[in-house]
Formats: sequence, C-alpha cells, structure tokens
Amino acid sequence: MKSLYDERKNMIDEYIHSKEYKPIKLKQMAMMLGVPSEDKAEFRQIIRELTEDCRISIDKHGKIRPHVDELISGTFSQTQRGFGFVIPDEEGEDIFIRESDTGNAMHGDKVKVKLNNFSRGKRREGSIVEITERAVTTVVGTLDKSDNFAFVISDNVRLIKDTFIPKEKIGDARDGQKVVALITDYGKGKKNPEGEIIDILGYPDEVGVDILSIAKSFGLPDSFPANVIKEAKRAPVKVVEEDIQGRKDIRDWLTITIDGEDAKDLDDAVTLTFENGIYTLGVHIADVTHYVKEGKPLDKEALKRGTSAYLVDRVIPMLPRELSNGICSLNEGVDRLCLSCIMQLDMSGNVIGHEIAETVINVNHRMSYTVVNRLVSQSEDSIREEESAEYIKYRDIYGMLKLMEELAQKRIDIRKKQGSIDFDFPESKILLDEKGWPVEIKPYERNIATRIIEEFMLITNETIAEDYFWQEQPFLYRSHENPDPDKIQELSLFISNFGFHMKRTGTKVHPMEVQKLLAGIRGTAEENLISRLALRSMKRAKYTPTADGHFGLAMKYYCHFTSPIRRYPDLQIHRIIKENIHGELSEKKKEHYHSILPGVAETSSMLERRAEEAEREVHKLKKAQYMSNHVGETFDGIISGITGWGIYVELPNTVEGMVRLEELFDDEYYYDESNYQIVGRYSGNVYSLGQRVKVKVLHVDLDVRTIDFVFDA
Repeated sequence: MKSLYDERKNMIDEYIHSKEYKPIKLKQMAMMLGVPSEDKAEFRQIIRELTEDCRISIDKHGKIRPHVDELISGTFSQTQRGFGFVIPDEEGEDIFIRESDTGNAMHGDKVKVKLNNFSRGKRREGSIVEITERAVTTVVGTLDKSDNFAFVISDNVRLIKDTFIPKEKIGDARDGQKVVALITDYGKGKKNPEGEIIDILGYPDEVGVDILSIAKSFGLPDSFPANVIKEAKRAPVKVVEEDIQGRKDIRDWLTITIDGEDAKDLDDAVTLTFENGIYTLGVHIADVTHYVKEGKPLDKEALKRGTSAYLVDRVIPMLPRELSNGICSLNEGVDRLCLSCIMQLDMSGNVIGHEIAETVINVNHRMSYTVVNRLVSQSEDSIREEESAEYIKYRDIYGMLKLMEELAQKRIDIRKKQGSIDFDFPESKILLDEKGWPVEIKPYERNIATRIIEEFMLITNETIAEDYFWQEQPFLYRSHENPDPDKIQELSLFISNFGFHMKRTGTKVHPMEVQKLLAGIRGTAEENLISRLALRSMKRAKYTPTADGHFGLAMKYYCHFTSPIRRYPDLQIHRIIKENIHGELSEKKKEHYHSILPGVAETSSMLERRAEEAEREVHKLKKAQYMSNHVGETFDGIISGITGWGIYVELPNTVEGMVRLEELFDDEYYYDESNYQIVGRYSGNVYSLGQRVKVKVLHVDLDVRTIDFVFDA
C-alpha cells in the first residue's frame, strides 16, 4: 500500500511532467494534494518535504516551479526553418530548441539552456534563457531597399530574420547590391535585428563578388590594417649578409621545392642524399619568425587570422604578400633564411638521428607536382633517349628525385605498419573563366610527387614533436583523439553485415584496425560506403599544448612545423625552437609560453575550422553554378549519403547533389536507419551507400547552393 505522502509525491511528478503543466501557487498546490492548510506549520512541513523530493521550488511570487540545479551551456545551431539544437560544451546529447524557445538567439551564439520538463519523446528539449556570447556581429546579404528604409536579406539561410536598416544608415548602398551590415540592435521577441551598412561589396553578377560575400560572411578579412602593411613593407627584399652570420650555410646543397603550379607562398624545400647506407633528408622551412616578432602588429594580425584561406579564385593570406610571396617564400635562385630539420634515416627509412638548425639555402629548382610526377614515372634511359627539354633542364636532380621516390615509399610502408589511416577521398580542383564562372571541376589527384612531400613533412613534424616532448619544453602539438566508443560500436555492428570486423580492446580500437578495414574494402562495392562511415566515426584534429597523440596517423607525438607562412601554430613553435637553440628559454620565458599556449591552441583550432567552412561553402557555390549549366543532363554517380529526407549522390567530378524522397514516385520509401538504406515499402527496392546509380539534374538553387537530382532509368 502506498502512503499518503507517496501518493502526493506521484501527483506532483505527473503534473510537472504533463503537457498541461504551468506554475501554480501554494494554495492551488495544497488544494490539488488535499493538504490541510489550516495548520500552517504542518502545511509548510509537508510542502518542504515534497519540494525537496520532487525537485520543485517556490519562486519569489509564491509559485511552484520545477527545480533546476544548473543551466546547460552550449552553442546554438539553428536551422532555416527556425528551430534548432544546442550542442552542449560538456558531453551530452544535443538539446532540441523550438522556434518559440530560441530567446532571440542566432545561429552560432553561445547560450545557456534550461531543460523543459515537458520534452516529448526521447530527445531533450529546452529553452534558451541567456545569450553569453554573440557569434554574429555582421550580416552579409542582399539589400532590399525602399524609399525610407531597407532590409538586408542574409546569404546565410540559418539567419532567419532580415536585418532592418534605417534610411540614415543605408549610406550609398543601392537596391540589389551585396552589402555588409553591422548589427546595432538584436531586437526582442518578433522584432527584427537592426543595423547599419558598413561595406558595399558590389552587385551579385560582378566578378568575384560571390566569393567575397562568402569570405565576409565568415569574418575573413579582405585587407590588412595600415600598421601591419607598414611593418611588412619594412621587411627586406633580399637576405643581407648580417642575417647569415651564425647560420649553417647549405647554399651548395642540391635543393628543390615541389608545389602546385600556381603556388606563390613556397615555405618548404627539400634535399636528399644517400651515402654508406644512410639517407640524409633535409626539410628546410622558411624562417618566418626572423621577420615576424612576437607582439608586433604582424604577429598580432597573424594570430587574429590563424591560417591562410584558399577560396578558388583568391588566397586570403595570414601574412602580407611582401612576406608570404616575398622574403619568406623559398623562390628559385635566391638566398633564403630557413629553420631546417636534417634527418638521418637507415636503409629501412627509420630516423636514427637529426639536427634542428638555423640555415641559409638557395633553391636550385622550383618544381611542380606535375613535372616531378612525370619525371619519376619514367626511367632515366627512356627520358634520356627522348632528350626532352624537360629532362635536359632537370637532369641534375633526376637521381635525387628517384631517391626521394624510394625513401617516400619506405616511409609509407612504415606508417602502414604503425597503423596510420589514409582516407583517400579526392579533393576538388575548380577552374574558372575570366568572369569567375566555373568551366571545369575535377578531382585533385594525388600522385607520387604529392606523396613525396606529404611523407617528408609527416616525418619532420613527428621528429620535431618527439624531440620537444622529451626536452619537456613548452610546445604546441597537433592532436587527434581516439574515436568515440559508441561510434566505433555502431561502425563495428554495421560492417559486420558485410562480413568485415575490427578487433577492439574494451571500448577502444587501434588505428591499425581501421587501416586494415580500409585496405580490406579497397575495390569492393562497399568501399565508398564504409570509408565514409569510418571517417564520420573519427574526431576532429586540433591544437593542444600537451602531446595527446594523433590517432589517425598512429603517432604518439605530432605537431605542425612545416607551414609558418600560412599557419600560426607553426610560427609559434618556430619561435620556441629558435629561442631554445640560442639558449634563451629561461624559466620566465617558459612560464610565459605555458600561459599563452592554451589560448593560442584554442584560437588556432577555431580559426582553422572557420577557414575550412568558408572554403567548403565556396566549393558548394561553384559546384552549384557549374551544374546550373547542366540541368536536364544525365550523369553516373555513387550514393554517398542517406538521410530521412533524401539520398545524396556524388558524381565522378566530386559534385554532390540530393535525390529527395518526395521525388521517388514508384513506391512509398522509408529510411532504414540501422542499415543506412532507403527501402521501398511495397517493391522492396533498396538504395544503399556506395551503390552506383544514374541521375538527372533536376534543379539547382544558387541561393542555398544545393543541387537536386532524380534517378534516371
């Protein structure tokens, strides 16, 4: 038999979790529970006990409310339909936020959420009660102008409210132009945010305005402040003799750079010799810190940018071109200052010794991936017989190139044995005409030349990181956490349907097992499907002040040392390394670095994500523009994604579009989530990840950068 107290407790629990719940006064609660209110002492004692057990509290107005120990902090991700989710800062499932409960928050804002007691179903629901940090301070969009006011219609479909612009804040902007508006008032309730025009980008059909709009929407700067330019212009145009003093002079070493044809910021050069069974590999990195001093305008601006961004028709550099394309670029035939890692490797390709030194170099040849690939793919005899101009020009380095190919392959074999994971998804190469319109899109293929540079940079980054870990010096590492156990469990269950398995130790998996899986599915119909699911189970790499290991590369120690022109973490650790070389890492200096490195790591990781997202959006736009010229045409493709509302299909040129379920008229289809399939309810038709299909381009929406396909028989 339940006691009267238990019955009353159950009544409260049921009420505060019901759809009809609303705050009620103490007297109403007493009446509902049948508590005698005549004896005030007894009444208060009963209510006190009930409020403690039922996790309810009495507010200042004497009303009963659910008790909340603490609010949940997180980031708000809003959909274009108004509702959204808060991704908690701590571990935990996302919290669903109805449009009416967004509390005037905008996409990306840092917020605090109160969980609702009337959440429907399994997912958590909440209300945003506080905005702790605004993510959106400016809006990029199209100006819709009338006589007395205007609105900026945001390019970002997740910013669902247009920004109101008073007449006196419009300036010279004209109707239909792309503009940037500074938000001056975020509004309340249903009121739109208000702002003022601070930049006019131009009309949408003007060359480059589309990409500039995306850059601005992510907060990527399009120019350097005057004091930064002033400092950059003071940099010398060539290396002077006094800068060479005390450096290791290796200008007589046979040295090359290998980059893309259109690269202008050449920050790494390589040398290689083989003698008495020992490879001597020199990786020489531009000594950017010689010209960029800590705390100066150039350094502050570089930290503020974090990384260079590559947006198809332009580069938004971390450093001004006077440095990135000038004195810091390892151009052919000129002296350049470097920080070099000179490694000795045995016959198997293992590092057996190394030296880190300040050097001066002089590059013999500026090579491209295409030319190097062509040279090393042929025998010297066949090239010599042709007596091609290309061979004659590069015959002094042909032997070194073949040696590089040999060593790179040994390094690839070593990494495979260690368990390094290689997700070989092709990147996109987009070619534009003079008006900025895409005329060709193709996969950016990796070849032996790209492999050579990748392997040499990987071993350098690992060697540097391990050295400084054991020296116990303050440092910045590149870390990649182990995958989430739940995601690995889901992946294991899924691949078992295809006869594949991964060994696990408890909840952990060794990267070797992921590598074995990828090798085992190579060439199979399931390769694309399982590779993508494996990739999705991985966490994102980030910068940390501690050596937390790199799961994907199967390395205990890893850092980014090889690109100080375009990545701030590389610049930061160059500074530490140089001070250490000169014996200047005093205890005070170490304390200084220990204090700033966590912030540098967090900022750099965040800015890296920003640049990646901007690059991704530019690619989406250019792919949509390209496919808008192919509406009605049919293409072969592979199913690359399955959702409850549609099927993603990727074409051989890397373009991806969606076949919406509503466009499948031959049956009633549903999403089989456990098997990642779309299934016809009556016909039994199945669409699965990795399946080859034919699709026709149905529609392209340039505003939201989406491509719609339909299946073609």
